Amino acid sequence: MVFRPRVILECARGQNNAVVAAKLHTTGFTVGMWRNRFITGGVAALGDELRPGAPRQIGDDRVERAVRLTLEEAPKGATHWSRRALAARTGLSQSTVSRIWRAFGLRPHRSETFQLSNDPLLVEKVRDIVGLYMNPPHHAMVLCVEEKSQIQALSRSQPILPMPPGQGQRRTIEYKRHGASSLFAALDITTGVVIGKCWPRHRAIEFGKFLGQIDRAVPADLTVHLVLDNYATHKTKEIRAWFLRHPRYKLHFTPTHSSWINQVARWFA
Repeated sequence: MVFRPRVILECARGQNNAVVAAKLHTTGFTVGMWRNRFITGGVAALGDELRPGAPRQIGDDRVERAVRLTLEEAPKGATHWSRRALAARTGLSQSTVSRIWRAFGLRPHRSETFQLSNDPLLVEKVRDIVGLYMNPPHHAMVLCVEEKSQIQALSRSQPILPMPPGQGQRRTIEYKRHGASSLFAALDITTGVVIGKCWPRHRAIEFGKFLGQIDRAVPADLTVHLVLDNYATHKTKEIRAWFLRHPRYKLHFTPTHSSWINQVARWFA
């Protein structure tokens, strides 16, 4: 519906079929066909003609019912519709249900999660943190800090087979458990360097030790801006006392349910 009017507009400039065809990367026959269609029928003739075939047997009301059931109801004893279940409910065939779902972009078998932030200072906090990312302060370092807890330490019971051409790396499904570990990480947004440390537990004690590691790694003459989430270990009495003893640290807390704004979370992912 864009190409055909372009043909007519080019023809209206007095150019012959061959010139228009070369300009629009088509054939002279195609240009001549749409030129003649426009001369005899006007703009309406640029649409598709009715195509031969069997008449449509499924009306709009039946299609609407299938869509409404998919969107607004769930079958008894199930969380979502299957093609077989919806076909039995509506009297349509499974292939027809598939075509309806595909036409309306419906995928009942898929589920996604979301979480809206209820932080009253959402906008202010987002602007504060994004401002650090877009325009980091001079003579300072911006670190995104977070913990990734409950990392299972597993080893395979047999050696991993290397990846040959045309086949992926292979490993046995059997494994041995060696407990869980927690990764504490601080991402420098300017250089991408990550300061990291693993501990077997995830408490304020370990977070305090990690702050000490950060303090030793960052030059003493730099101000440090930390982007943190609202986890309880970041706000204990001991941690607050540590920050009071180290005034060069400036804290920027992310809004609730907004870990996506912390860049080290993207690095974890």
